[in-house]
Amino acid sequence: MKIGIIGAGNIGGNLTRRLTALGHDVSVANSRGPHTLTALAEETGATPVAVTEAARGAEVVVVTIPLKNVPELPAGLFDGAADGFAVIDTGNYYPKERDGRIAAIEDEGLTESRWTERHLGHPVIKAFNGTYAQDILDKPRPQGDPERLAVPVAGDDEAAKRTVRALIDELGFDTVDAGGIDDSWRQQPDSPVYGLRAGVEAVTKALAEASPERPAGFRA
Repeated sequence: MKIGIIGAGNIGGNLTRRLTALGHDVSVANSRGPHTLTALAEETGATPVAVTEAARGAEVVVVTIPLKNVPELPAGLFDGAADGFAVIDTGNYYPKERDGRIAAIEDEGLTESRWTERHLGHPVIKAFNGTYAQDILDKPRPQGDPERLAVPVAGDDEAAKRTVRALIDELGFDTVDAGGIDDSWRQQPDSPVYGLRAGVEAVTKALAEASPERPAGFRA
């Protein structure tokens, strides 16, 4: 599968490492330019590209950048992507630590992924936002392993969600359907499932126990 990754931080870098190891054709981009990704490319075999080229031909595009930087992504970001491509959004809203106040999230009550989706102009599948980056390397387990971790996955496009869930399964993790993007508050920061290292049953329970009230620590 051809996969584009926009963002080469902890999550983006480790997804690049795992997905190339699984044999996928990965292009990776960051805000500083492909010349800064030489080491990651040499380590993994991924192709470093400009952000404008990351989605070209891609069946899956991973957007894993700070939320505040999403509006800065170039127009036509997905030009040339494969038909029916899926977009994975790993982002979180951290108003105090990083992102500043985003009125549409704070005042209108948009989930952070719905806000991201509006800026991207394409449906997104929210996944990996509460995953520890190192677990992507260290915690994969085969299907049926009692220690296999589960990842909540939210999104409105059912075909894209199936594609993403199958890819996560290939990476060595179970998935739990967390509903649509308007339900994705259940996996936002400080929810019971955020950062939870557990299997399907516990992740399902944690999603059900979530409150739509955004905690004070995660409001501007």
